[in-house]
Amino acid sequence: MPRPAPPDGVARKAVRGFGELMITAGLVILLFVVYEVYVTDLISAGKQDEATTALDDQWNESNTVAPVDPQRQVQYDLIEGKAFAKMYIPVFGPDYHFSIVEGTTDKHLEVGPGHYVGTALPGNPGNFAVAGHRVGKGAPFNDLDLLSSCDAIVVETQTTWVVYRMLPTSGEEAGWAEGKAKNPKCAKVAPLKDSSNPASGPYSKTVGQEIVTPQQGEVISPVPHFAGELPVAEQAALMTLTTCHPRFSDKQRLIVHAVLTMSYPKANGFVPPELKEQ
Repeated sequence: MPRPAPPDGVARKAVRGFGELMITAGLVILLFVVYEVYVTDLISAGKQDEATTALDDQWNESNTVAPVDPQRQVQYDLIEGKAFAKMYIPVFGPDYHFSIVEGTTDKHLEVGPGHYVGTALPGNPGNFAVAGHRVGKGAPFNDLDLLSSCDAIVVETQTTWVVYRMLPTSGEEAGWAEGKAKNPKCAKVAPLKDSSNPASGPYSKTVGQEIVTPQQGEVISPVPHFAGELPVAEQAALMTLTTCHPRFSDKQRLIVHAVLTMSYPKANGFVPPELKEQ
């Protein structure tokens, strides 16, 4: 004859209730992770496609009209949430390309990488700064930590291909001339420090990659980390990419600084050789 089950005591009920609560909480967390990592990727992919299609249509329409003033070709129609340029990182593969939208609010970054309003524009002196998600919502900067010095970041505008390359890291600067500088990709890349005043020059703290706190907004200043004034004519043309660090956390920011090395006017059938780098 089977032994009767022991009566439910207060302790047994509490343990069972706690176990059921933990299972429910685990399922909720799992569903949240699935939503953040996969569902938001699908939603953002649709929004990115729409932004890219709208940008292509705008460029195609503009190219059917003969320009009256050549200077008008370099003007940007910046509307928050709308794409105005495209970005390629060749070492991430031929399928890596995103349209860059104006603005960096949560709504803007759901569409794709976002240009910090008020920072420089592609190819111009100063700091062309762009933010992007690292996990979920398209995750355009998921692998940003894998970039190495001299890797190319190619920006396409309506009239121009603009090529930036990641600056040397802090650990590479000392032996740069004798080491990696000999790589053909690094021909136009060098530490930005003033050789006569390396410790306190305006670019003394600007390196290829760094980890900062969210409060350190000076990383997107015209001259990163520099509190003084530097005439525009003396400013380097930089591109800065920012994203959360580490993955699944927003406690810090991963920053990549790159310097302008080349630009090409767009022409039918022309593709920058940098896009073929791997």
